[in-house]
Amino acid sequence: MSSLRERVGGSFRTKACPVLLDLAIGSAGGVVAHWLDLPLAWMIGAMVATTAAAVMGVRLAFSRPLRTGMITVLGVMLGSAFVPELLDQMARWSFSLAALALYTVVTTLATMAYFRRVARYDPITAYFCAVPGGLNEMTIMGAALGGNERAISLTHGARILFTVLTIPIGFRFLDAYDPAARAAASQTFLPEGAQDVAVLAFCAVAGYFAAQKLRLPAASILGPMALSAAAHLTGITSAKPPAELVAAAQVVAGSAIGARFAGTAAITLLRLGVHALGATAIMVSLAILFAAVLTAGFGLPLPDLILALAPGGLAEMSLVALALHADAAFVSTHHVARIAMVVTMAPWLHRLVPNRRGAKNPAAAD
Repeated sequence: MSSLRERVGGSFRTKACPVLLDLAIGSAGGVVAHWLDLPLAWMIGAMVATTAAAVMGVRLAFSRPLRTGMITVLGVMLGSAFVPELLDQMARWSFSLAALALYTVVTTLATMAYFRRVARYDPITAYFCAVPGGLNEMTIMGAALGGNERAISLTHGARILFTVLTIPIGFRFLDAYDPAARAAASQTFLPEGAQDVAVLAFCAVAGYFAAQKLRLPAASILGPMALSAAAHLTGITSAKPPAELVAAAQVVAGSAIGARFAGTAAITLLRLGVHALGATAIMVSLAILFAAVLTAGFGLPLPDLILALAPGGLAEMSLVALALHADAAFVSTHHVARIAMVVTMAPWLHRLVPNRRGAKNPAAAD
């Protein structure tokens, strides 16, 4: 009996301790970032703190069920941005959605050329590193087709990390971020009654399982967001999740990004990180260029367009939009469209990639 208890206790410590440590470090980072009044403080603080710890060799891990649960909260929060007044504006989004498709193609080609000529990655690895979206999907597909799984995964993780760090801070330096407004918008908001709580909970749970059943990408955020949007557009509820719960979700999401880098040699992280930084610079520069053209041509707001085209994750960039008081519905709709395009087209378009070997393996020294 004692032997069984020891084994169970040892297994629990082995699995739970890195997760709890990840959350503790992420929470501390969030507190510091909030104290410094940074935009998207809880997520950026958690992300930076856990990434630094992972690079220093601290053994971290994240709980997928916990992350999934918290991401459903963010999905419900994003869905609440789809108020009835938006229906009259959605027709204008067709121009930016069309430009998004062109941006995705141009960005993939330009970044793939960078990975091939500068990083000297093999064609399959370069292609799946270059596609701007779908971290999990690109990693799985790329590995199945012979690409380097670690390089693809870490490149996409670094892409999200660099994008989420640079965009909000850049907005602050350009006076596009008002910390006083953020503080006012972050006050605790509790649903008025049991009906609102039930509606929001239903959107989170039913939305997630429905999206999973339909095998939609990013099911944990897309399903709850769709149901929440429907509930808010039809006037069933106008409630939002409490600010404290949204802050906790940001800490979990940011800590999960940092934990992805755990267990990787520092030299490998440095090598892959440098190339990922170069690729992200290309993607963000193209996003700003496309956004400027759309603003000049169609009068759409430049900050909203930059956030809609920026190559971050759906949850992360939508949270940035909320923190910067941009049009979260506009931004999240474009990122959903980008993910749909990427996940649908990437498996087919990779067949156009010359399957030549001989380029160096980006993780050969691991």
